[in-house]
Amino acid sequence: MDIRVLEKNKKTGYIFYVSYRGSGFDAFDEMAGKTTVKGYFKEIMNSLGFTWAKGIQQGGRTDAKVSGNNCLYVSSNFTGNVQKIICDFNEKSEGKMKITGFDKTFPNLIFPDYVEKRKYIYRYPQKKISKSFEEIKKSCEELTGTYDVSRFTDTKGEKLKEHIRTVEVSFENGELIFTGNSFMPKQVRIMSGYILTGEMTALPGKYLTLEKIFLNDEILKNIFIEEKNLKIENVERIERTKDGSFYIFYVSEDKKGEVIGKNGKNIKKLRKELGTVIVREI
Repeated sequence: MDIRVLEKNKKTGYIFYVSYRGSGFDAFDEMAGKTTVKGYFKEIMNSLGFTWAKGIQQGGRTDAKVSGNNCLYVSSNFTGNVQKIICDFNEKSEGKMKITGFDKTFPNLIFPDYVEKRKYIYRYPQKKISKSFEEIKKSCEELTGTYDVSRFTDTKGEKLKEHIRTVEVSFENGELIFTGNSFMPKQVRIMSGYILTGEMTALPGKYLTLEKIFLNDEILKNIFIEEKNLKIENVERIERTKDGSFYIFYVSEDKKGEVIGKNGKNIKKLRKELGTVIVREI
């Protein structure tokens, strides 16, 4: 992180944890004339006064009709009450999509780079499964590992340069569980078809859920939390990263000079004691 850029930049990175029912969405990315996950999120957030300059990034994409417990990341200048925004969002969305929480981190990240793995669950009706339990378990073992998965994708996926994926597949309590660092388009649904019916066909998206996004340690340690135990004269609010390596002091414009000190004397002393410290006006 370029400290000087961060000092001048008033943006904050926001990770919103969202859950949504796939039945209400035609696609994931914004698309004219379609109800999409990103488009719906953006529409409601904008109506509530929460805006951002760049686009929305995600922990994982989901096909049409696929439900999700996902992460949406934006960089925003918003300084208001985020909890109120969340409450208003959930009321306005009427159960179609729900924000279950949020974290603050650094702005302008390439968010997918911080996703360690994703977990999907395919819940296919028992009456539609044509393979035996033993056959299903054997197929799960066969498809677990690191290899070229291009036979389990569509034409769009075949055009991607990288076809090697690592995936772990298991069958528990009548549910197929897929965990991996990355998945190709339709990979999970086609694998589900192969495992449960023996056909290389993408099963319906309505039975699939993106169950969880696992973020890596690098971003988790850089989540900002409020620092309530540290009191600095003329500083109205303090936030720090969870690992305590980075602090943001929020000060009023007329007190900024006093906090920094003549020739930066005060801030240099604080940085020697705390590590990286930046000062932002409020």
